[in-house]
Amino acid sequence: MKHASIILGALMFALLASGPASAQFIPPGSSQFNPPLPPPPPPPKIEVPAIPQMDAPPSQPYVNPAPSTSFGDRISTCLDDAAAAGLDQAGRAAYSRSCANR
Repeated sequence: MKHASIILGALMFALLASGPASAQFIPPGSSQFNPPLPPPPPPPKIEVPAIPQMDAPPSQPYVNPAPSTSFGDRISTCLDDAAAAGLDQAGRAAYSRSCANR
């Protein structure tokens, strides 16, 4: 029984002597109401560049050719543009010839 009271007394002393517990350290000059700092950004990804080989043929970039329209389609489009611009019959003919040959 005497040992239990000694242990209980030591435990009470340790609890009272330790002081209040703090869940988080707040630096001086700041407020507890400030939001926490965001995490740092991830480090940049470092990749080793490809080393060209001496005996490999040079690679050519693929260029997708633009779809070509037929001459009749171009004439129709040019005539529509000329009519929308309000040109008369002679003006539409001259405009469509120069427009379709571009």
